[in-house]
Amino acid sequence: MATENLKIFLNGKEITVRDTLKASHLMKLTGLMFSMREKALPIIFETKNPLSIHSFFVFYEFLAVWLDEKNNVLDYKIVKPFSIREIAEKDFSKILEIPLNRRYYDVVNFIVGERFKNN
Repeated sequence: MATENLKIFLNGKEITVRDTLKASHLMKLTGLMFSMREKALPIIFETKNPLSIHSFFVFYEFLAVWLDEKNNVLDYKIVKPFSIREIAEKDFSKILEIPLNRRYYDVVNFIVGERFKNN
């Protein structure tokens, strides 16, 4: 699968999320399910309709980031394994799922801040 480097923006700053997968039709159903934490890549989902996500069969925490059409961060949440339903407080056009692994530590820390250091 082809990956891309995705720039996202938060509070006037930007960071690049390396090797992001654009969700295919099948990936829209599975997301990070059954993936291994250290090998998992971020996935970007584009949507025109509000939708919720879940973490059934995702055996590790991940960061869900809700974005607008210009990749500005609107909301985010660290999602625990086997969560039933997560949804943003604001209208959004994209969801980015970032695995909490060593490869994406800098990106997660950029979004979540210092409280991520203990995870």
